[in-house]
Amino acid sequence: MKIGIVVPFSWSFWGAVVEHAEMQAAALEGLGHEVRLIMGNDPPGQFTRVLHPRVGRHGDPPANVIPVGRSVIVPANGSLPNIVLSPRTFARIRRALTRERFDVLHLHEPMTPAICVSALVLGRTPMVGTFHASGELGWMRFCRPAWGFLADRLDHRIAVSERARESQARWLPGEYEVIPNGVLVPESAPARGREHRIVFAGRQESRKGLQVLLAAWPEIQRRSGLRLTVAGADPLAVRLLLTRLRVPDAGIDIVGFLSQETLTDTLLRAKALVAPSLGQESFGMVLTRAFACALPAVASDIPGYREVLEPSASVAVPPGDPVALADAICGLVEDEPRREQLGEEARRIAVERYSWPGIASRLVAVYEHVTGLTSGRAKAA
Repeated sequence: MKIGIVVPFSWSFWGAVVEHAEMQAAALEGLGHEVRLIMGNDPPGQFTRVLHPRVGRHGDPPANVIPVGRSVIVPANGSLPNIVLSPRTFARIRRALTRERFDVLHLHEPMTPAICVSALVLGRTPMVGTFHASGELGWMRFCRPAWGFLADRLDHRIAVSERARESQARWLPGEYEVIPNGVLVPESAPARGREHRIVFAGRQESRKGLQVLLAAWPEIQRRSGLRLTVAGADPLAVRLLLTRLRVPDAGIDIVGFLSQETLTDTLLRAKALVAPSLGQESFGMVLTRAFACALPAVASDIPGYREVLEPSASVAVPPGDPVALADAICGLVEDEPRREQLGEEARRIAVERYSWPGIASRLVAVYEHVTGLTSGRAKAA
């Protein structure tokens, strides 16, 4: 089966949906399917530096990526995604669909312009949509009257969590199947023998709560002697945040964007992941990523994380409370047998519920249902 995965964001800048789509493609290819990713790309140069002040990956995208335009930063749902809005995108997608002749298109955040909306207009093959976002989704007030009717072109709707399903159904009523985000599971992940280190992995956005962790950091380091790795966030933005909070950078390693392999290695060496998000999360993808590495999580008790947080694998804390966060982190690393036990249980949960082979098999079943294919390839219309 030839599958087109359509993503409205830029390959050049890390984000949960981009990561999800890349790993989805790899898992489907592992099952013997041919996959292409249709998404944005921001090649290196002065123009990209002007439009995107934060650091991204500016090499050439992989061979299975079909770039269809540059992106711009658009504030949405408490985040700053890099969305492709160029009018040229429409023609580029039309050419790609004509050339590739996909059996099925899988759109992520299908109501997002311009890539996904163009695919909904131009697609002549069965289409599946995965909805990731949750919360109020205020932008739907504008897009639903303008192009919300295009959701009827989706042959199957997926939500990554029950919270995402509820949020989307409020604006686009219909049937949704809940299929969680998959996670990359390393072959080996011993819970013991870890460095005396914790990890924050996420972009420097207020909703991710890095400011809460940094406010708690002097107390955490004083009591535990831990080191902190800050991954994913732009180093300059983190430095500015430290200055604004008047927190010294002692014991903090700011590493910026990490490749999938390097992030996995970082998680495998740490004692805990810290996810102090304040809200507007639809699924704890960063938590499952840590779980796969036998890494227990100290995470905010917010609706978007509750479907993933398990007391046997994590510690929940009130959001926005630096004192509670410091107590939870220090309490976890001071009890090494308990920390190892939580890490082993986290690994078991990730393998059983979120490993990509299982998620990919569920997706293939959806594709077979909407296309009528069970093997081989059908000629696309």
